[in-house]
Amino acid sequence: MTISNISLVSVWVTDISEAKAFYTDVLGFEEQEDIQLAEDFRWCTVRHPSQPELSVHLTTPGKPLSDDLVAAMQRAQAEGGLPGIGLAVEDCRRTYEELSAKGVTFIQPPAERPYGVEALMRDNSGNWMVLVEHRAFDPSAMTVEDLQ
Repeated sequence: MTISNISLVSVWVTDISEAKAFYTDVLGFEEQEDIQLAEDFRWCTVRHPSQPELSVHLTTPGKPLSDDLVAAMQRAQAEGGLPGIGLAVEDCRRTYEELSAKGVTFIQPPAERPYGVEALMRDNSGNWMVLVEHRAFDPSAMTVEDLQ
């Protein structure tokens, strides 16, 4: 078996059109595919220009998931409890300022971490996303206190 890379990740959103606008207009992703495949199923992907081999699938909870799971996911979305994706940035503080000016909600401003500078934000579906300005570090030297 030869797996060459990760090519697709899914992000659960509340509205595909609004999420696509957020990811493209606010975050700078590009639309890749947007196809209505059935009355209740839309395939929509975006990708970042610097990483075209990785597609982000924007999807809403629905069939074939069970009604109970869909309801639970929608509750988690309403509470802002679903994780989204992590984004690498060159300058976390500058990106924080730029995205804040565009109305993006942050749940943690940029903070120093052993692995770099990190900020936590929400997309327009309430998913939390992490912005990280990476730097070299020794993972074995990290402690829980480093994350507080």
